[in-house]
Amino acid sequence: MHHKITPAHLARKAIVYLRQSSPQQVRRNLESQHLQYDLVRYAKELGWSTVEVIDTDLGFSASAGSQVRVGFQRLLSEVATRQVGIIFSREASRLSRNDKDWCALLELCQLFDTLLGDAEQIYDLQLTDDQLVLGIKGTLSVVELRTLRLRLQQGMENKARRGELIRLLPPGFVRDRDGQVCKDPDLRVQELLALVFRKFRETWSIRQTMCWFHQQEVALPVNKFLDGAHRLAWQLPTYSFVSDVLHNPCYAGAYVYGRRITEVALVEGRPVKRQGRTRPAEAARVLLRDHHEGYITWAMYEEHQRRMRGNALRLNQAGEELVGAVRAGHGLLAGLLRCRRCGRKLQVRYWGKAGTAARYLCAGDFDQGGRYCLGFGGATVDRNIGEQVVAAISPLGVAASLEAQRRLEQVDEDAHAALERRRELAAYEALRAAEQYHAVDPRHRQVAAELERRWNEKLEQRERCEAALRALAEQRSTPSVADRAQLVALGADFAAVWANAACPMELKKQIVRTVIEEVLVDWDEASDRLQFLIHWQGGCHTAFAMDKPRSGVGRRTAQADLEIITLMAGRGYGDDEIARVLNKLGRRTGHDKRYNQERVATARRNHAIAGQRRARRDPERLSLGEAVKQYGVSDTTFRRLVERGLLPMTQVAPWAPWELRRSDLDAEPVHGILQHLKQTGKLVLDPVTLAVQRNLF
Repeated sequence: MHHKITPAHLARKAIVYLRQSSPQQVRRNLESQHLQYDLVRYAKELGWSTVEVIDTDLGFSASAGSQVRVGFQRLLSEVATRQVGIIFSREASRLSRNDKDWCALLELCQLFDTLLGDAEQIYDLQLTDDQLVLGIKGTLSVVELRTLRLRLQQGMENKARRGELIRLLPPGFVRDRDGQVCKDPDLRVQELLALVFRKFRETWSIRQTMCWFHQQEVALPVNKFLDGAHRLAWQLPTYSFVSDVLHNPCYAGAYVYGRRITEVALVEGRPVKRQGRTRPAEAARVLLRDHHEGYITWAMYEEHQRRMRGNALRLNQAGEELVGAVRAGHGLLAGLLRCRRCGRKLQVRYWGKAGTAARYLCAGDFDQGGRYCLGFGGATVDRNIGEQVVAAISPLGVAASLEAQRRLEQVDEDAHAALERRRELAAYEALRAAEQYHAVDPRHRQVAAELERRWNEKLEQRERCEAALRALAEQRSTPSVADRAQLVALGADFAAVWANAACPMELKKQIVRTVIEEVLVDWDEASDRLQFLIHWQGGCHTAFAMDKPRSGVGRRTAQADLEIITLMAGRGYGDDEIARVLNKLGRRTGHDKRYNQERVATARRNHAIAGQRRARRDPERLSLGEAVKQYGVSDTTFRRLVERGLLPMTQVAPWAPWELRRSDLDAEPVHGILQHLKQTGKLVLDPVTLAVQRNLF
């Protein structure tokens, strides 16, 4: 028995602590594990009957900022409760790689009389020499870790500067025999990854690109960890996968190293390692353009990054205000207007009951207790900017029609090509399965049955691909001669297409953002005019001014309606009768509602029109209904008298009540005609024949 070991130490248990820094070491460095487990035998040889092994920290690093080691924390707690007589570890670096944990362990072992041991020596912390030796070993362990890390980092960076440090290639790339990066020789992989970039350039949206692949049920190749290695697997893409492909500079033929830097932060009093944000490729530690053949050019990659940054709805990392993605709102210039006074982006807000009336507003310093810079309605401004866009691109309308014809003829062409590649692969796999089945001895039924099942499965996959191709071919339609002529006509009259109500706002926004970079706006308070400066894509500029739209102009009562209200109210009609006439004429209020008594009264009050809620009757003026009641004849009689020109009639507006004067009804020849009608029952409109008319009864 060693002279430092006492019966008190042997009365407690011995702990053998095992640790390796990474999962790769746990899987590959098996001899190191065997040497550490052999310490159990060494502890029993020294006299301990109870030996406990703590190996829960295998695969976890002990450096500062790493994950909490559960096994080491358990070790400290058992030492503090006087349960441990000795701690065995192969070497000091197994116990700790940082000064904090090492000093905490030594302090506890000294306080509670716990020994430390390795394969060569037993250490008693009560002895000064042993404290000194363990302190030196702990310091050497920390220095060794830092030296190894620095050496490895320098080696990796030196290899990265040559473009040779590649851990895992993204889908679509492989290494050739010389170790150089090249495209995957599988044409299906190449075409589908190229299709991702082509669809993004059509939609300019990550989500819409992903949705197209889901709608067409086109799978993409992804890296999967299968059977202990990364292999290509086929599945419908997720949003994150499409985003990673579009953000990865490797597809632009560039080699990038060091885009994400590991940071150490203090969380709940302890250092924690975490990876920082992904930096732009230009800010990486190593950037080698034209490193290998890519799927897109570097210029296209940079354009894609600008588009995706602009699609964000909030400020980017640099605090810049972004345009935002195209949405279905009615604000045509959302994200494009900038205030010339303070330089801020104008916000778009939607008002009205339907929430579709756009209004542009510059916040200014309102949030800091100030006021808004400027604000104005969006309908008139959008119409004027739209006219500028139409004037700029109308000469290209015919060319756009020809391009539309080409795309219309290639509807679902991408989906057809993807299905064709999948059918070719299914046919190859079916042929291979058939060859394997025919090569086996048919008497070996267990193997033959399994190969037959696989062959049938591959044949079913090929049949499904062929059925999908047939269904897609049935859905495809070739544009007729009339369709082509209509497309050319639409291109020649682009202004009419733009103004058509069926033209979707999303399409208009995409066109505007394609040709316009930004629009600066200012307000001249003296003239009450808005001044615009359009910055076109390409560097050209257009300046124009317009009257500032007034609030509620589009919701005001029409002038023709006000004229009818003024005439009828002046003639003594009530608001209820005026509302009936306006509704008969099909008129609507400024808010597109039917008229009623209250709405007519509101219109009179807003425009200072004198009138009354109920009709003010004039005894000398009768309506058609009143004349029928008082004179006891039908309304047809009065209509015929008016048509013959014997009875004067006035009408303020179409569908308004007829106005008949009492004096005209009591005067000749109307009075005589009405009397003769009452006496004889016959309506005689010719007053000359009244004198010679005989009475039959």
